[in-house]
Amino acid sequence: MAARDLQERIKKLIVDRRLPSGAPLPTEPELMEYLGASRNSVREALKALQAMGIVEIRHGFGTYVGPMSLAPMIEGLAFRTVAGHYRGEDSLLQLLELREAVETGLVSRLAGRIPEADLAELQALVARMEQQAAQGGAGLAETDRAFHATLYRGLDNALLSEVLEAFWDAFHRVHRDLGGEPQDPRITCRQHREILDAVRSGDAMRAEEAIREHFGNIRGRLSTARPRTRPAPP
Repeated sequence: MAARDLQERIKKLIVDRRLPSGAPLPTEPELMEYLGASRNSVREALKALQAMGIVEIRHGFGTYVGPMSLAPMIEGLAFRTVAGHYRGEDSLLQLLELREAVETGLVSRLAGRIPEADLAELQALVARMEQQAAQGGAGLAETDRAFHATLYRGLDNALLSEVLEAFWDAFHRVHRDLGGEPQDPRITCRQHREILDAVRSGDAMRAEEAIREHFGNIRGRLSTARPRTRPAPP
């Protein structure tokens, strides 16, 4: 039986039995019998699924349903973007445009609908950003991240939150690796305050424009991202 078929059957087993993250899978001999496959084939299939975060192999204890996180997606996005950049492609810009398309499409749904508790938290995050900017910008990136996570939390969509986190992680990891120029912290603060004011006002068009301005400024800085010198292969 092909390795991919075994992987699909193990995934189907997880779905059909409605196993949550952390639940034990059948033992290796049980999987061999259930799948009609050899020990080596079962082990290879489980290793492949572990790389995707679908299962977790705990040596000496057994195999369990994995966290099913988007970590493999982040790794794949980051690697693809770096590799593309070194091939002369606009891969970092493409990743930014993907994130911009998602956030621009979402922010208009939030205008005037964010709970007061979340608005208060967003206000506190912007105030923290302004304080960090005044002190040189240390910690600003993580506060920026928290702002965007809080902004879309009201949509109550766990998968969406994970995808946005994946885009954020991949973009900023790649941008740092490529030596991109950081944004002026004062501009970062102004743009996030404008986003907050726009969604608080309930003006969907203004909220979209604020998001577009934020991403437009980042796009303008991408021209400063130059590959750092890497040693030639031996």
